Parts: sequence; C-alpha cells; structure tokens
Amino acid sequence: MSSTPDFPPHEIIRQLRLEGLFALAAAAAVYWFIGGNWWLFAALLLAPDLAFFGYALGEKAGARIYNFMHTYTHPLIIGAIGWFAGWPVLIEIGLIWAAHIGADRALGYGLKYPGVSGHTHLGLMGQAKKHANAS
Repeated sequence: MSSTPDFPPHEIIRQLRLEGLFALAAAAAVYWFIGGNWWLFAALLLAPDLAFFGYALGEKAGARIYNFMHTYTHPLIIGAIGWFAGWPVLIEIGLIWAAHIGADRALGYGLKYPGVSGHTHLGLMGQAKKHANAS
C-alpha cells in the first residue's frame, strides 16, 4: 500500500470526485423529477454513514461494512426492485442512497481498504495523510 500523497494520481482523484458530483446531481434531479419526499431525503441522506458503527467489530469488518454501504450496486438494486415491484419508496431510498455515495465521493471520501487505516481508493485520509505530508 503506497503511503505517498501522490498516489493515486491527482488526475484520477479529480475525475472520481467529479464523477461523484455528477452522480449526486443526477440522483437529486431524478428524485425531484419523480416527486420524491424531500423530508425523507433529508432524513436518510446521512443514513449510510451509520456503517461506521461496523468499526466496533474491528478494522477489517468495519471497512467491509462501510464499503458495502458505499458502493452504487446496492442502491441500484433497491431502486430496481422498487421500480419493478411498483414501490416508489424503494426508488426514493435507492436515489437517496446513491446521492449520499455521490456526495461522499465528491468530498473525497473513498472506499476503505480492509485492515489498512487511513487508505481509500481516493488516496490517504486523516492521520495517514498528515504523516505522508510531513515526510
């Protein structure tokens, strides 16, 4: 695992963060278009971050739980189930969840490496970044 502040390359990080911003915008636009409940949006937007409680089970389990809640696959599945079953609330939940992931990516919060503190697919975070910058 690289501990240099230049990995991953800044161009890649910028591209992934921009992609997150567009995912957030797209999810919010579709939510608006379908007439989603904005109170529900506000109430659930940060719900995926409850996955941080998974770190009580250890670094590896916490990272896996966090990553499960922060990958686009699961909100897409929930939204598709809602679409085909005719349950609009599941579509809304899927869009809110996708918006959360997009916001996280846009802000630089990436997927965690199990068992490796401070490293994400978008680079170093927290103390790991401070130590790398001090070197």
